[in-house]
Amino acid sequence: MRDLAALWIVRHGESTANVAAARAESAGAEVVDRTERDADVPLSPAGEEQARATGRWLMALPPHRRPDVAVSSPYLRARRTAELTLAGSGIPLSRDERLRDRDLGILDALTRQGIRARYPDEHERHDREGKFYFRPPGGEAWTDVALRMRSFLADLRHGHAGRRVLLFGHDVLVFLLSYLIDGLTEEEVMALGSRHVIANCSITAWSADDSGHLRKTAFNEVGHLHSTEIRPTGDDQARYGV
Repeated sequence: MRDLAALWIVRHGESTANVAAARAESAGAEVVDRTERDADVPLSPAGEEQARATGRWLMALPPHRRPDVAVSSPYLRARRTAELTLAGSGIPLSRDERLRDRDLGILDALTRQGIRARYPDEHERHDREGKFYFRPPGGEAWTDVALRMRSFLADLRHGHAGRRVLLFGHDVLVFLLSYLIDGLTEEEVMALGSRHVIANCSITAWSADDSGHLRKTAFNEVGHLHSTEIRPTGDDQARYGV
């Protein structure tokens, strides 16, 4: 079976929870001031402008290089990023729940300080098991997200072979697509995660080479946002070091 012709993933624009989490971490607070459930967190005004700037990048692509279809996480911050980016493009958009953010279970809305103070045993278990396999009670490990992404990629390749696909999602998905497509080991994807914070509305891309296999052509690129304020907070760093 042919692979995709090209694949992009855009991390959602800055959300109100990103801003609140950064503020809470700086203040040494244990809990992030967030009233919505994670799925309903909206973009901040800066995040909306980042999404519009990403739309300008998209429309600047030659027509033959633009995506054929787009798929978004069902979470509001990703859906809104997709809507603003795709406005006027004519590119069809669908949603897939496998692109949702990682579920942090009982640790959701806690800062690093909060996790250490309220769940010291979980903090210790995280250090013992490692970030890749650590599953918070009621939540997901990176490996759980990798399983749903593996399923999603298989369906994408089956349904869109030879086509160009644009995804809208979350920072952990960028790392795990790299893990799956680039054939990284646990150590390699964890090292990638330790070196990089996936910026809001950054673009990571793969393109089919001469043999038809996807090869990475861009990672965490933000040049299209040069005129937009960027606060490069990562979801797991902001939600919350796990």
